[in-house]
Amino acid sequence: MGLDNLISWMQNHIEVVVAILSAIVALTGAFISARETQKQRALQLENLRHNVDAQSLGWGNACIDVLNRAAMFARTRQHQSNDASFLQQRVNLLLAISSAVERGRLFFPNIDPASKGSEKEGAYRGSRPPILDSLMLAYYEIEALTRQGGPTADNSAEFIDDCRRLLVSELQAHLDPRRRDMVVDRYDDQRMDHRSEAIERANSLKTILKSRRPGIALGERKETVQ
Repeated sequence: MGLDNLISWMQNHIEVVVAILSAIVALTGAFISARETQKQRALQLENLRHNVDAQSLGWGNACIDVLNRAAMFARTRQHQSNDASFLQQRVNLLLAISSAVERGRLFFPNIDPASKGSEKEGAYRGSRPPILDSLMLAYYEIEALTRQGGPTADNSAEFIDDCRRLLVSELQAHLDPRRRDMVVDRYDDQRMDHRSEAIERANSLKTILKSRRPGIALGERKETVQ
């Protein structure tokens, strides 16, 4: 069919041509709309993940703070002025840890809820995840603390520190791995001279600390990163 014949045919069948063009436009619009909807859903999902990560990170930061306070309380328990002061601080810590556990259930539901506790409310069926166990173990340790006697202050504090380390490790594993990798990559891409300056500054602070606190052995501490 020549061009003249094609034009003539289109003129004689204008309704068909309009219908075909309309169908093409409609299909193109539907395709674009579907792609845009897909992008919007992906964006909404990413925003949801970001919000959950941000809220769980905020919760985790609060937990780290309370466990640090608990460890310091354990280390200094025998220096409390009297039993009333000791008991009041212990109660405050127990309340803070208990509240942290309950709020943590919003981010870390129990494991295998069908396995046990069918008579309980839904959020309490099954077994606590390790991240909440770390808080509860610290809770029990604080609850058992007395102003005098029992395990040494350092022994109790080190146990609570171990609980905190478990919590930090579990929280890190919980955060979106892809986003965490992006942050790590961004840190790794820092200019080497800037990183060298940061390392020198950290070493300088270590030297200052040793001069301020003679006899301190940083290498023997679990928290020291070599």
